[in-house]
Amino acid sequence: MTEHRATAAEGADDRQSGLAGDRPSQSADERLTRTAASQAVECIGWRYLLGSLAASVAVNSLGQAASVAAIANAACGEHADGHLRIDLRPSRAELSLMDRQVGWATRRDTELAGAITSALARIGVTVAPPVTAGYPRPVQMLELAIDAMDIAAIRPFWKAVLGYADEPGHHGPEDPIVDPAGQLPAIWFQQMDEPRPQRNRIHFDITVAHDEAEPRIRATLDAGGVLVSDAGARAFWVLADAEGNEVCVCTWQERDERGAEPELATG
Repeated sequence: MTEHRATAAEGADDRQSGLAGDRPSQSADERLTRTAASQAVECIGWRYLLGSLAASVAVNSLGQAASVAAIANAACGEHADGHLRIDLRPSRAELSLMDRQVGWATRRDTELAGAITSALARIGVTVAPPVTAGYPRPVQMLELAIDAMDIAAIRPFWKAVLGYADEPGHHGPEDPIVDPAGQLPAIWFQQMDEPRPQRNRIHFDITVAHDEAEPRIRATLDAGGVLVSDAGARAFWVLADAEGNEVCVCTWQERDERGAEPELATG
């Protein structure tokens, strides 16, 4: 789910009342703002990323990872197939929650995150913190951005060559495309004002937990990177390698506040 397409509905101001889930009148299936989604799960170790709630669970074996998956599936009950995705590795189980029909986190997803966390705690398993010395790779999601003069003309090419599909609920000729299996990065298209043949036109967007952004940027600069622009902070920072190839470090922050502003130029 790309964060670059902001709408007024997504920017509805839940900040004054705290969690959207605190409102009795809100449906469990109603989309949350980024702010409300993040606030609802941060205290239990989950993080908001690209319309979803993400968590990582440290394990000792693939067998234990499978047990974590089974517990998470049971905790979600009838909502598992429509909301939960799991990636299992011998050292970690990666969990994500969103309403797969609408492609966004809802109040129900925050409730499912709590149910999963409680069920895992009963067997002594906890959600890992965003980053620690012993668990250095936090939750994150990767997107690719392609700058184009005529998005509608190139989008079918990328959709076909990668075997991608329309993002749920977004079928327009300039909308992002996604891996239908949910394994590869989403691709979004950024409108160019004029041709720029001397500038890279494909860049990465790495979305991290909001409290991981500054450490990640510091590490990147220490590794020889250059800060191209922080005009979009705290939503994104544009960095480049020594030859000028760009990457954006992105978070959910300050996107609700910007409401209906379109894609901010990320690179």
